[in-house]
Amino acid sequence: RDNANQSVIMVDITQMYFDIPMITRTYLTFCLLTTLGCYMELISPYSLYFNVYFIFKQYQLWRVLTNFFFFGSSFGLDLFFHMFFLSRYSRRLEEETFAGKTADFLYMIMFGALLMSLIAPLVNLPFLGSSLTFMLVYVWSKRNPWTQLQFVGLMTFTAPWLPWVLMGLSLLLGHEVKADLLGIGVGHCYYFLKWIYPEITHPNKVHLIRTPRWLQYLFMERDGIELPDNENDMNNAPPDGNFVAENLM
Repeated sequence: RDNANQSVIMVDITQMYFDIPMITRTYLTFCLLTTLGCYMELISPYSLYFNVYFIFKQYQLWRVLTNFFFFGSSFGLDLFFHMFFLSRYSRRLEEETFAGKTADFLYMIMFGALLMSLIAPLVNLPFLGSSLTFMLVYVWSKRNPWTQLQFVGLMTFTAPWLPWVLMGLSLLLGHEVKADLLGIGVGHCYYFLKWIYPEITHPNKVHLIRTPRWLQYLFMERDGIELPDNENDMNNAPPDGNFVAENLM
């Protein structure tokens, strides 16, 4: 009977893992494997961080990616919070805002990672995983302006306040918020260029961010066609007063 229960638990965990959409699942897997490698001392954090000299002078090109996977050398509370918010809001972006547009979602992450990598040396940020997490949270919050969130039953606020609430929590815990601010700034750049600027340039609707065709081909999606957002998405519609706030934690 114990073996049967263990088998059911393993099936449930496997099902939960594969229920996570592909891009979010892949990123979470790399983050957890990186943490495990550092925890077991198989990987040194010093070989992961973003450093222009090591990348361009010693050709340690992996640092361009690995700095986004590192959230610490142990499975502590900080890792839990980052993985929780990353999995929750990255997943919702991929399943809702970018439903059927996996290439667009991946391109958003690539755009954000590139911009962060250009800014990181100027503000002395060796690891950018937290910034990427804040970018995803920020974009989700802007795309769901009427969603109400409740923080541990103490306060209720609308989604656009979420990045600032999380940054305030970081301050209370004594953490630096440079990475958080970078993620918010880059997230706003993407949000503005992707959704606001085309509306400003109406009726021409100039799109400054377009997913490359090769990336769309990779995911076998429609090439060169900007699919309209789901007009029936209730998250983007004004509330009618009959709703329950989501629990943040």
